[in-house]
Amino acid sequence: MKQQRILWADDEIDLLRPHIIFLQQKGYEVRTALSGNDAIELCSNEPFDIVFLDENMPGLSGLETLTEIKNMQPALPVVMITKSEEESIMDQAIGEKIADYLIKPVNPSQILLCLKKHIHQRAIVQEHTDSGYRQEFSDISYMIDTASTLDEWMAIQRTLVRWELDLQNAESDMQEMLRMQRRQADSAFSKFVQRQYEQWINDPQQRPLLSPDLFKKKLFPMLDNGDKLFFVVIDNFRYDQWKTIQPLLAEFFTVTDEQMYCSILPTATQYARNAIFSGLMPLQIQQMYPDYWVEEDDEEGKNLHEKELIQTQLDRFRKRYSYTYYKINESDFCEKVIQKLPGIQSPLNVVVINFIDMLSHSRTESKMMRELAHDEAAYRSLTLSWFRHSPTLQLLRRISQLGYKLVLTTDHGTVHVQAPVLIIGDKNTNTNLRYKVGKSLSCKSKDVFTMDNPKRFGLPAPNVSSSYVYCTGSDFFGYPNNFNYYAQYYRDTFQHGGISMEEMLVPLITLEPK
Repeated sequence: MKQQRILWADDEIDLLRPHIIFLQQKGYEVRTALSGNDAIELCSNEPFDIVFLDENMPGLSGLETLTEIKNMQPALPVVMITKSEEESIMDQAIGEKIADYLIKPVNPSQILLCLKKHIHQRAIVQEHTDSGYRQEFSDISYMIDTASTLDEWMAIQRTLVRWELDLQNAESDMQEMLRMQRRQADSAFSKFVQRQYEQWINDPQQRPLLSPDLFKKKLFPMLDNGDKLFFVVIDNFRYDQWKTIQPLLAEFFTVTDEQMYCSILPTATQYARNAIFSGLMPLQIQQMYPDYWVEEDDEEGKNLHEKELIQTQLDRFRKRYSYTYYKINESDFCEKVIQKLPGIQSPLNVVVINFIDMLSHSRTESKMMRELAHDEAAYRSLTLSWFRHSPTLQLLRRISQLGYKLVLTTDHGTVHVQAPVLIIGDKNTNTNLRYKVGKSLSCKSKDVFTMDNPKRFGLPAPNVSSSYVYCTGSDFFGYPNNFNYYAQYYRDTFQHGGISMEEMLVPLITLEPK
């Protein structure tokens, strides 16, 4: 291991000899300086891991020395040591971005703690995180092997996401082991869904919370209780993305309920989001409101009637609440919605935020998205950056200031695809990479889920012989023509429509304004 180098600048350095010997015995190399000018010269010629800097030195003061050192090496941690506890001195030092400060007389334990905090923290956190995950690895595997309810799968998803974030932040070598465990979980989860899904669709009273149930079971009780409510649906928004942006909302919202619900299949906007707003399965929408259902092969947009579908659901449940509806595809329109907020009087306000459109002005096939979001950590980082700098954060802050409760959710998540699966279909087969609907679909993979009778699963059948076929895990479909080219082109992108925990187990968060 590399020996850590310390620079200690103090005009009374001889009085600190016991501390320096203590640090040397602990394995540190310590260089000393008697003045600010000496410290600056050493920093300009030699590498150091940390600087201890006396605030009150003759000639160039500690604060002046701090400024010069930070101009040369902004990332170098500097710890100010001072006899004074004057607030103005501390404010000035903190403003110059000191790493820490100590009050004289300092003792060896304080110094050692300071070193652990500022130059050993990453290694200590990584070691602690690795140890924690190794200890819990067997427990997680047992949870995966024995899970028999959707609640148990949601608990597994929470646990995996917690470790994904912890190991990512610690830059741990255990991340590959976790990715293997994630693949194991997704494989077992897809088998669970295949066993349970038809029963869920045909037993609305006993099933877990699905897309068509959100208004009835979540929103209507809140409205009936007199709550003023914003229902914000961010497309392609996964549970790990929620945990990534959650700290940004803590300033102006309190999380009162952090749930998940299960998106219906296919986990695609046309099906899942229309099911949310109508309170119906896609087949029911087609039968009851044919003017509001768009078939796969139709040219028009698949979600042009969301506002009308909301009204049909309010009417069916005899809810007389007025409501507003906004669909935000770009930042300029989001800013216009923010300007309208003070004049809104409706108890129910629905906002759809097309995250991918706002992020890249195109779909996930764009070159920018492939380069910027090449893995899970990068995708989370991109989400955080977008959220921090987009008007979406300002929109939610303004909602809080106006005293509205917020229910934040999505229609489905996405999965990072890796392995192409060959499928054969006719020219009318849809283009989605995670599910296919069409006639005479042929796929030899054992890992796909086929619905030969779509109506049993609440889905419309474009033709008598139509079936739906879904990818599971991190697979994606490809056709025989140019198979290798498209396999390479779409590998490592984020897709949706199929069966995975990331696509189906999505956040449903209730927040109250602070």
